[in-house]
Amino acid sequence: MNDTATSVTGERELRRGLRARHLQMIAIGGAIGTGLFLGSGGTISQAGPGGALLAYAAIGIMVLFVMQSLGELSTHLPVAGSFHTYGSKYVSPSFGFAMGWNYWFNWAITLAAELVAAGVIMSFWLPDVPSWVWAALFLALLTGLNFLSARAFGEGEFWFALIKVLAVLAFLVLGVLMISGIIGGSSPGLSNWTNGEAPFVGGWTSIISVFMIAGFSFQGTELVGVTAGESNHPRRDMPKAIRTVFWRIMLFYIGAIAVVGFLLPYTDPSLLTSADNGDITASPFTLVFERAGIAVAASVMNAVILTAILSAGNSGLYASTRMLYAMAKEGTAPRLFGRLNERGVPVMALLATAVIGLFGFLSEVMGDGGAYTWLINVSGLSGFIVWVGIALCHFRFRRAYLAQGGNVADLPYRAPLFPIGPIIALVMLVIVIVGQNLQAIAGGQVLEVASAYIGLPAFLLLWLIHRLVTGRRSAVVGLEEMDVAGLDVRPRD
Repeated sequence: MNDTATSVTGERELRRGLRARHLQMIAIGGAIGTGLFLGSGGTISQAGPGGALLAYAAIGIMVLFVMQSLGELSTHLPVAGSFHTYGSKYVSPSFGFAMGWNYWFNWAITLAAELVAAGVIMSFWLPDVPSWVWAALFLALLTGLNFLSARAFGEGEFWFALIKVLAVLAFLVLGVLMISGIIGGSSPGLSNWTNGEAPFVGGWTSIISVFMIAGFSFQGTELVGVTAGESNHPRRDMPKAIRTVFWRIMLFYIGAIAVVGFLLPYTDPSLLTSADNGDITASPFTLVFERAGIAVAASVMNAVILTAILSAGNSGLYASTRMLYAMAKEGTAPRLFGRLNERGVPVMALLATAVIGLFGFLSEVMGDGGAYTWLINVSGLSGFIVWVGIALCHFRFRRAYLAQGGNVADLPYRAPLFPIGPIIALVMLVIVIVGQNLQAIAGGQVLEVASAYIGLPAFLLLWLIHRLVTGRRSAVVGLEEMDVAGLDVRPRD
């Protein structure tokens, strides 16, 4: 099987080596991480089982609309630049510039965060080994995996994500058996849904707070858009991944929260402990496994969470590398990062991203953590900004496509409910972005407000600087002058 690719000039190009099963797992695995394994307990403690379910369902619907928009864009124009390219073509070059650098920085710093978390996880088994040793080993592992080829990355991510999926499925099956009273003693029935203030605890304020947490938990689903540039058959496989990922992720999140809500009261202090301290032994998954009679539950969940961390680091390194490569090819990053080796891997972009991740990690373990905290906060809004960009790009693309005489029936994938879908997504995303730390705003906590929202002015500053440097007068590309040409990629067998 040959998945090599060269241009008509003989220049090396990315290889389209990712298959349908890779895309499916990348899309699913991107949203299953510590937010589910640890954070789900805190959401139930804060808003009750009903409030948590309502918040996650609402965010899930928003993500569905965003993913449908991404599906239409990425099947029409399946390129590695993804959000950067769409932003440049369908909004403005300055918007695309800011989108690309915003996304690259987000995942480069997220890689650093995953290295920190991996060191903490390993201390569960080997507390005497310094965390930086594990960080170095895992960084070498992930860099090596990405260095081999896109296929190697996809294969690694497939197995990382599969372990997470199997863990969640096992949790759901055991949970249903315990709710039914088949194992783990007598069934609690509906008692935990009527205990105290349940099912809705703290009213709308708590639900909105969990709304924000749920938004962060789902971040990573857009990763599949970056893989379009190396998908073997994007016009067939991308829509399939988009259609199925929503229902599978909703099953995992809604199902897991429902199980925890039935089996554990929202007043259980362990739920809040796992969310606040990242305590594996207090994870709702661990607690349920233990009550099902699995004695090694803590070790099992520790291994699963380590897998989730490595999966996030692996995907983040891949996505940021491809974004930096695409920006270099389009002239918005140094051309050095646009070079490919003989296996079609942008090695210089890969190494640059790995180095940034390493520096981020070192700023945490060797400093007081202050610089690292600000770096994380800068990248905190990046995922939401990208989602806003996807919905906005889709809305403007479809309008321009029709304005230039395009036929919607000719699109390889059409997002249902257009234009309602992207409009609803945009409104909900603005609510999430503005409302993520209203308590700090209401309390006049200037430093906390600056720390939470600094990612937004950073994005706007990038946008403004590029516009000033390039001297563009128009803020957006006109519908009639927009380049809406697609890219029909033939599969290579």
